[in-house]
Amino acid sequence: MGGPNARVIKQEYEVVAIPRALLLGTSEELFDFIAQRLISFIKLEGPEFQRGHNWNGHQIRELGLTISFPICQTSHNTGILIKWTEGFKIADGVGKDVVAMLQSAMDRQKGFQIRVAVLINDTVGTMAGGHYWNDDVMVGVILGTNTNACYVECNLPEDIQTKSGKMVNIPFYTLPVIYMEWGRFWSSHLPRTYIDEQLDNESVNPGDRGFEKMTGAMYLGEIVRRVLARMAQEANLFGDSVPTKLKQPFILLTLEMSKMHADESPDLRIVDKVLKDVFDVRMCMQPLKIQDIICDSSYTL
Repeated sequence: MGGPNARVIKQEYEVVAIPRALLLGTSEELFDFIAQRLISFIKLEGPEFQRGHNWNGHQIRELGLTISFPICQTSHNTGILIKWTEGFKIADGVGKDVVAMLQSAMDRQKGFQIRVAVLINDTVGTMAGGHYWNDDVMVGVILGTNTNACYVECNLPEDIQTKSGKMVNIPFYTLPVIYMEWGRFWSSHLPRTYIDEQLDNESVNPGDRGFEKMTGAMYLGEIVRRVLARMAQEANLFGDSVPTKLKQPFILLTLEMSKMHADESPDLRIVDKVLKDVFDVRMCMQPLKIQDIICDSSYTL
C-alpha cells in the first residue's frame, strides 16, 4: 500500500485429484467434472469473494484457465488443443478450443453464470505470477504432475532492438516468452533404468515425454510401486507371494509416497500405515527401512 510496487492479494484454494477413469474418457466428461468441482468450491468461498461483473442485469464471474497441454493459442481466450499429454488419452478434443469446451461445461451448471475470460499456459502463468511479485523473475518452472519451463528471451537480434539506427529499450511486456516443453527432453546421458523403460513402454504415449516420466509427480509413485513389485517377486519382500494390490498400476499416488519420504518416526509408522492403506500389507522393521530408502532414492535421483 502507498507505493507503485505494493501488491495486495488474498487467496482461497483447493487441490482436486482428477479420477483416473477421466484420463481415458471423453472431453465432455472431463470438463463437466472440472466445472462441477469449481461450482462446489465457489459455494464454500468467503463473502469477500462474492463479487462479479454485471452483464445485461446479471452478475457474471470471470474465470481464468491455465492449461499444460500443447495448444495453438490464437487470442487471450482461444486455444486449440494440439495433443493430450500427461497420461491423458481422451478419445476426442484434439482440434477443439479448450476455452469453448470449459465454457460449455460451465454453462451446463445451473444457477451460476461464469465466463472463461482468459487462457494461459501453466508454466507461463507461473512465471507471470512470480514477476508480479518480483520484477527480476524471468524464468518459470513447473515441478508438479508434469514438469516444464519457460523464460523471457532478452537477447533479441539487433534489427529488432534498433529504431532509426539507434538501440532502444524494449518494454518487458513486449519481449517473447520461450516455452521449452522440456518434459519431452530425452538424451542417452539421462540415467534411465529398467523401471523407466518398462513404465515408458507400457504408458499411453510410449517414446514421448521421457524426462517428464522420470521426474513428474504423475509417475513417481508408480516408479516406486514397480520397484517394490520387482523386489516382492525376486526377493520375497512381502513374503512368499506378491500382494494383489501391488500389481495394480498407479495405485500408489505420489502424495502417499511423499508421506513415506517425510516419515522421520523411529518406527516408521507412517510408512507402515501407507503400505497398509494402499497395498493392504504389514511389514516388520527391516522391510520398512527398505521401503523408506526406495522413496528417498526416487526423490533424490
